[in-house]
Amino acid sequence: MTEQIRKSWVRRRVEGTLRNAFQHAYETVKVEPGNFLIQLRAAYGLPIASFQGVYSVELDALDDLAQHIIRSGMKMAAAEGAGLGLGGVLTIVPDLSILAGITMRTVQKLSLLYGFEYNTDEEVAELWIAAASAAGVDISRELLEKEVVNKFVPKVIQRIAVQASGEVVEKWSGRLIPLASSVIGAGLNYYFVRAWGERALFHFRQKHLEIRQRITAAALKKGSPLTISSPGAPER
Repeated sequence: MTEQIRKSWVRRRVEGTLRNAFQHAYETVKVEPGNFLIQLRAAYGLPIASFQGVYSVELDALDDLAQHIIRSGMKMAAAEGAGLGLGGVLTIVPDLSILAGITMRTVQKLSLLYGFEYNTDEEVAELWIAAASAAGVDISRELLEKEVVNKFVPKVIQRIAVQASGEVVEKWSGRLIPLASSVIGAGLNYYFVRAWGERALFHFRQKHLEIRQRITAAALKKGSPLTISSPGAPER
């Protein structure tokens, strides 16, 4: 089997696996907002009673927590990649399924951290637009406006799978070498989550800033003082 044919075969498998993995993540893998809110308050000291409270928290504090969330996902993905990587190409399928779940949970946590829940169909669609952005795929707003969410999300997942499969095959060619695949799998999973996490962070941060600026402008118009809380201070 030539290198080109082998990569083409692996890419088709990877694309199908990613599509199924992200579809499975969409249906089953979800960070529970209520539990995550408790974690933000108890473990990280954010002074918020709801996710709307993050708009009164110093932005630097949110950014620091976002980096912590990404690093945690990276470490988890690296450990998973090292363990399954021992099997080389034979473990790419389960590896990608687990990696998709880790990646989506990281994106969901970043979404919540910056004040965006996903309780409604529109919010779920926005979450997948962010996931597509993290994968390097630009999703037109027109597509969202023309589709209901249960048809929109599978189309977005398909585009993510096509985009990500090319990146995976090019960067994961070393997984075809079993003796080196454990180390390579750990490293590639680590940087995969980092890249997606950083792009998702940028997406949510920009949206967060837009809303924060509108809140600030509205407060100034009313003549109300704007209170910015630091972790450890009570929410007002």
